Amino acid sequence: MGRLPHCALAAVAVLALGTACGSKARAPAGTTARGHWEITDLGTLGPGYTTSIASAINEHGEVVGGSGTANGTQHAFLWRNGKTTDLGTLGGRDSGAAAINERGQIIGGSLTARPARSHGFIWQDGRMTDLGTLGGRSSRPRAINERGQVVGESFTAGGEVHPFLWQNGKMTDLGTLGGPLGYALAINDSGQVVGQSKTASGKVHAFLWQHGRMTDLGTLGAAYTDSSAVAINDRGQVTGTSYTAVVTQNGQHGHAFLWQKGRMSDLGTLGRAYSDSDGVAINGRGEVVGSNLAASGRRHPVLWRNGKVTDLGSLGGDFSAAAAINERGQVIGVSVPAGRASVHAFLWQDGRMTDLGTLGGAESDPSALNEHDQVVGLASTARGKGHAVLWTLKG
Repeated sequence: MGRLPHCALAAVAVLALGTACGSKARAPAGTTARGHWEITDLGTLGPGYTTSIASAINEHGEVVGGSGTANGTQHAFLWRNGKTTDLGTLGGRDSGAAAINERGQIIGGSLTARPARSHGFIWQDGRMTDLGTLGGRSSRPRAINERGQVVGESFTAGGEVHPFLWQNGKMTDLGTLGGPLGYALAINDSGQVVGQSKTASGKVHAFLWQHGRMTDLGTLGAAYTDSSAVAINDRGQVTGTSYTAVVTQNGQHGHAFLWQKGRMSDLGTLGRAYSDSDGVAINGRGEVVGSNLAASGRRHPVLWRNGKVTDLGSLGGDFSAAAAINERGQVIGVSVPAGRASVHAFLWQDGRMTDLGTLGGAESDPSALNEHDQVVGLASTARGKGHAVLWTLKG
């Protein structure tokens, strides 16, 4: 259990590789009132590839990620209907896929041919297209919406890093809040973009870009110096974190926020024992997930819903954090089980946290989930290799 089935691959070009390698179901990983979670090893791209990771899944159950060799080479892949396809590269050695929409459009990054530069790509209908840059040496895509609009960041000809919007074959510089650095981190289906940018004074502030204009979302008040927006839903509600100038061994102090209708609101914490919080994801109902951090270093995942903060608990250890939430209110993240040193993937629903387990190794980490009881991510095998996995709820 946990080993990949042997796959004899025909001598075909790597860019056209399609194989059913992987796709080996294991024993139930966790049980809920609705059934059990089954973990499937999606394998690798074949002989020579030793590791893989799944980064995203759409509502059709199509999974994307990257598969690597022992010498560090990695190729982007698409897993669909039990078959894994190598998406190739932009001419260079490496590539990796980051996201996929419902149209099957995939974004990621790849090295180009000489000179080797890291460029964003969009893959569709068997073809990988270079997104280009804003005149500089490299670009990186972060998100794609259902209209095929892509956002990320790119070096400019002047050496600055600016957020971009790519659509219909053209990359547009979204500018900054006055500083030399900015990142576009998310986009909704209306084309509203959020991220963070340096201001003229050197601070980092969350921004919202829409209709050709970038708006500074500010901070949570005078005690806060910086902010970052990481997610936006189709109602235009934004979440992220606003930071103070205080930095400790646990990082920069901050509080999660919800921005809507021109106002940034502090989502607060679980109580006096918890000094910090962060917002990492939001669904269409305005439910936000993130984590709360205590002065002791103990971290718990939380859900903010209708003005109330809920502790999602843990698997028994001192560290837990939420990563994503879907429209059904299912939350995924990581937690250290009691007596263990490594994190396990979890799914939280209706007040209960379920350990999604591993492939026989020490740890697992989820990346994304859809609305059909499917979660993807990474899990270690009994031999210590990281493999892309798909967790599915079985009745």
